[in-house]
Parts: sequence; structure tokens; C-alpha cells
Amino acid sequence: MAKRSREPNPCPVSILTNLLSGPWTLYILWVLSNLGPQRFGALKRQIDGISTKMLTERLRMLEQEEILYRHYEPTVPPQVTYGLTEKAKELVVILDQLNGLAQRWYGQERQTTCYPQAQNSSFTQQFSVVKNQDRKELTAEWALHSSGATTKR
Repeated sequence: MAKRSREPNPCPVSILTNLLSGPWTLYILWVLSNLGPQRFGALKRQIDGISTKMLTERLRMLEQEEILYRHYEPTVPPQVTYGLTEKAKELVVILDQLNGLAQRWYGQERQTTCYPQAQNSSFTQQFSVVKNQDRKELTAEWALHSSGATTKR
């Protein structure tokens, strides 16, 4: 959880940077902004190296801050889906700007870019390494836009 100051008027920038600077937080938001709502297991598979405990902690914190929503389906086994709230969609604009900055600063020297990608209807994520191409030129058969709409490429 983001640690909030006990002061009556803590600095809003400090609150937000503390919230977003936690381990994996921005990356979780980046994946969800590119792939749309994901079930817990699929999200864990898409974020290579994250532990179940860490993913659970980050998702709970983001849900508490109303950045993510959690949709529970009482099926057997239960299905839990996480997605971005309207509040989070404001962050997506900033994440896209950070991506542009990262590409300008580091993309040219490494000649590669990485994007989470939907893979057909299962929406399992993989990273595509694309040389000297922008996001619109990715060759994925299906891509899930931040808005949640799918388009065939």
C-alpha cells in the first residue's frame, strides 16, 4: 500500500510518486494498458519474474487506490479479472509519453522496442522485439488497444 503521510496536507506529488515507484507497479499498469483486463494467472505469466506474493500485493494496493478494478466471478474455480479504472486511464497517457521518451533515449542505441502483445483470442502476453518499427507496424495477428477494442492487424 502507498504510505500516506500523517500530515493533514501531504504533497500530492510525493503521494503519487510513492504509489507508482513500488516494485512492478508501473509495469503492471503498462501491461494492463496494452492488453486490457486480465485474469490473475494470465497476468502473472505475462510479467516474467514477479512472485505471486508481489503481484497480489501490488494488485491489492492498486485496487485500494482505485487505479485497478477487481471483478470476481463465483465460478468453480473462481475467476478474478483485473483491469484499469477511469482514474488509471489518466496514467496511460503518461505511460505512453514515458514509452516515447524511452524509445528516443534508448531505442536507437539498442535498435529494439518491446511491447506486450495480445495473442489471438486467449490474450496471453508475449514480448515482441521489433527492430526499427513503431507500435503501429507490429505484426501481431490481433492487438488489444488500451480502449479494450480488438483490431485485426
